[in-house]
Amino acid sequence: MESTCTIAVVGFGGMGGHHVEHLEEIDAFEVAGIYDIRPSQEDLAREKGLHVYTTFEDVLADKKVDIVLIATPNHLHKEIAVKSMRAGKHVICEKPATMNSEEMEEIIDVEKETGQLFVVNQNRRWDEDYLVVKKLHDERAIGDVFHVECRVHGSRGIPGDWRQKKQFGGGMLLDWGVHLVDRVLLMFDEKVEDVYCTFSHVRNDEVDDGFKLTLTFASGKTAFLEVGTYNYINLPLWYVNGTRGSAVIHDWSMKGEVVHLETDEQKDAKPISAGAGLTKTMAPRYDDGTVRHQQLPRIDSNIEDFYLNVKDTIDGKADILVKNEEVLRVMRLLETAIESDATRQVVGFEKDVKVRE
Repeated sequence: MESTCTIAVVGFGGMGGHHVEHLEEIDAFEVAGIYDIRPSQEDLAREKGLHVYTTFEDVLADKKVDIVLIATPNHLHKEIAVKSMRAGKHVICEKPATMNSEEMEEIIDVEKETGQLFVVNQNRRWDEDYLVVKKLHDERAIGDVFHVECRVHGSRGIPGDWRQKKQFGGGMLLDWGVHLVDRVLLMFDEKVEDVYCTFSHVRNDEVDDGFKLTLTFASGKTAFLEVGTYNYINLPLWYVNGTRGSAVIHDWSMKGEVVHLETDEQKDAKPISAGAGLTKTMAPRYDDGTVRHQQLPRIDSNIEDFYLNVKDTIDGKADILVKNEEVLRVMRLLETAIESDATRQVVGFEKDVKVRE
């Protein structure tokens, strides 16, 4: 019979509860209990039959706890992670792992010092929409992808909690940007040369309630990443251009389509009316060498694979999927985006840096 990993969850809010729900469905894990400073969350945990630790020190002193899962506001991540690893615990941490790259470097140093595992829950690597776009890219289904756009739009503003405060690591760049950047860096496996970012402050002057981020890669490929929290009509979740086609994913329901160029032969374009003039350049192709697929390819994915990879890594059976060097690179890029917004300029990123040798 395989051994189980025992986990204590620190921070029993929305994400902490979400983790517990997943972990209770996986035989390889056992939830030892939770720790939260809010009496309301302690009561909720007890209602669910969970053990409640009185102090964080009690969590660290519990010898049966193998892993501490951190699901607190962002500014607390580093201290909890460092104390946990030095107490002989492995760590799963919610994103963003830290407030800045310097803190992430400290965590990596402590991981090496203690021999414990530190891994960040980059759960949106398992989103089907992203996996479909990566499949189109990797398999060259629409030729060589040279530009991707990913937009996450909503209209409810920033949640009315710590995410509105800079001191706690609030703002949409750290909340959603960490996911969008992480995924596009995995897809385009090359150096980023230029970063240009602008923040929006529609109703929040302290942190960004949205952003527009353009990355230019060494090959000339580009990615446009956008988060908006006051968008009452959403633009597509993904728009992808390749040398032989385009793809669009409208939303998380996976509605979308792929058009690819089957033959370079095309009929002479006839001018079409366009506003107050005519155009041949922008005339549609009709049945002219292209094939339209109104159903996207589908990919089965399961976030449980993240947790199981953590256990297999601890057991020496696998390599960790979410690598700390990748997390650190994302954090450094986000800091470059912050600099770009502050200076209103394009900022160089990895022009003189060797990546992934």
